[in-house]
Formats: sequence, C-alpha cells, structure tokens
Amino acid sequence: MEQTQVVLEVQNLVKRFDGLVAVDNLNFKVKKGRIHALIGPNGAGKTTTVNMITGDNPQTEGEVLFYGKSISKMPIYERASLGIGRTFQNIKLFSTMTVMENLLIGGQGKTTQNLLKYLANFKLAQREERQLREKAEEILNFIGMYKYKDEQVSNLAYGRQKMTELGRTLMGDPKLILLDEPAAGLNPSERKEFIDIIQKVFENNVDMFLIEHNMDVVMNLSHDITVLNFGCKIAEGDPKSILENEEVISAYLGEGYRKQMKKEAGQDA
Repeated sequence: MEQTQVVLEVQNLVKRFDGLVAVDNLNFKVKKGRIHALIGPNGAGKTTTVNMITGDNPQTEGEVLFYGKSISKMPIYERASLGIGRTFQNIKLFSTMTVMENLLIGGQGKTTQNLLKYLANFKLAQREERQLREKAEEILNFIGMYKYKDEQVSNLAYGRQKMTELGRTLMGDPKLILLDEPAAGLNPSERKEFIDIIQKVFENNVDMFLIEHNMDVVMNLSHDITVLNFGCKIAEGDPKSILENEEVISAYLGEGYRKQMKKEAGQDA
C-alpha cells in the first residue's frame, strides 16, 4: 500500500514567551490530500503554532518540515516561495485599494521585476503585469469575486473581504494554505459560501490546515483534527473520534455539543 505523502510536519515544537510555555512539545503531520484542523479553547496555542509554521514567530525548540525539508530557520518570504500561504484571523488587506489591486500585490512575489529591471526592460515588465492581471481575473472568477474586482475593499461586506484575502493568498500559488479562523464573523449564508469555496480550492490540489472555532465548519471540512489545550496536544484523529473523545468534550466541546450533534445525526442523546 502506497504511503500518504506528508506535506507539513511539526516535531517537538515549543514556544516560550518570557518563561510562559505557549506551545509544549507539539507533534503532528498534515498529509497530502487531507484537510487538517487545529482546534482548542482560546489561549490553547493555535495561532502561535501557525505563526511558528509561517516564520512570523520562530519556535523556541523543535522543527518545522515542509515536504520533508526543514524550514525552521527560513525567513517568512522563503517559506511563502516554497508554497506556504496563509489568511489571518484579523483581515490584513489594503482597505483603500480595490480587490484587483490587493490580488496584484499578492502576486508580486512571482514576478522577476524590480525598479531597475522595469526601467531596463519595459516590454518585459508590461508583459508580466498583463499576465499577473490575467491570473488575478482567473482567480476572482474561480472564487466568485470577479464582479467586485474594481470595488474598494473597505466598501465590501466582511465575508467578501475574507474572500478577497483568500484570493490574494491564491496569487502566490500555494501548495498549502493555513487558514486562521476563516469562518469567524461570518453569518450562516456567508459561512456556507466560504466553506464551499475552501472545498473547491482544496479539490484543485491545494492542501489546507485550519484553525476554527465553528465546529460545523470543522466537522464538515476536516479529515484530520488535532486538539490543543494549554499548549499541549490532548487528542488527534478523524472528526468522529474527536467528537467522542472524553478529554476533548471536557476541555473544549462540552457535553451539550455532543448531544446536539447526536440529535442532528438522528441518534439518541
């Protein structure tokens, strides 16, 4: 039987802040063709973990591997160039720019141009800019945002802003996208639309690692789930096993959630 390729692996990951251990000896693997979720209570160390993976906040101890290669000492831009993209819990867009302009900025890392090259070879610069714009239009079509391309970001509904951020991330041709609270702040219809788009992106050979508090999103999207509490991994498995894990119920989900899920599944509470 062919072994599933490991996209991302964290080994014995530790993060300390002035003596406080935010993440303690964390290990997990994100496998190819799987959506992996990281869940847990507020303050469990989830965003800190993502920041260590991307290089925004380097680990104190341990290793981060991407397709088997250690990236632990790489700067953020090098990790991004390998194919690691991310979205943020608090949207980080250029709010006074248009949707299209935000996507074009997201694709700049894939061009060869700087100011000197631009001045030396104007035709090449024009061609790359045209190709970048065509790519942005394709992505906007793909995520259903094309009609908003000339809208200023600050004028968009929150859900559309989240979609714009996803589009900008896709401009970097990511192999893996880290989604930090993708459904936070969305109403039910926006949440469903965003889940559908994430699924669509995943089906186009982009792997996903997400932090999410909305358990309907986690259970509908994820194949594998890692659960953190106080910086430590307390459980890992498929959605069904996590839902039935007594430690997870006690630390995070609560008994009411299990009863609700069983009721929705048509089982006796």
